[in-house]
Amino acid sequence: MAIQWKNSDREDSLIASINTTPLVDVMLVLLIIFLITIPVVNSSIAVALPREAVAGGQARPDNVIISVDAQGGVYWFDTRLPDQAALMELLGKVSGMSPQPEVHIRGDVRADYAPIGRVVYACQEMGIARIGFVTEPPAGN
Repeated sequence: MAIQWKNSDREDSLIASINTTPLVDVMLVLLIIFLITIPVVNSSIAVALPREAVAGGQARPDNVIISVDAQGGVYWFDTRLPDQAALMELLGKVSGMSPQPEVHIRGDVRADYAPIGRVVYACQEMGIARIGFVTEPPAGN
C-alpha cells in the first residue's frame, strides 16, 4: 500500500507550516517550574558557600534547608535555633514524614567543622535518609 496523492488542484492542499503549540506548552510548563523552584533555592541567611564542582541536584519545595553561619549559629530555613535540642525536635518531625524530604546543609566556608558536624550527627540520629551540602560552582565555571 503506497500513499497516493490525488489531484492538487483542489483547495485541500498540503500545509507546510510548523505547529508551535506544543513548543509553547512546554515552554510555559518550564517557566512555571522555574518560578516555583527559584524561591526555594534562595535563602536570606548570608553565608559564604564553599566552591566545589559537583553535579547539581533538584531543589524541591519540601526540602529542608539548614544554614550554619561563620559563628556557628544554626538556622532552620530563616529562623535561628537556640540549641541542639530544638534542631533535634524539628528533625524528628521531618523524619516522620512520608516521603521524607531531603535536608540541605548550607555551611559557611569560614565556619568550624564542629557546628556542621553536629547538624550532620543530629540528622543521622533522627533517621534522615538524605543529606546534601549546598556549594557554589568554582569561579572558572
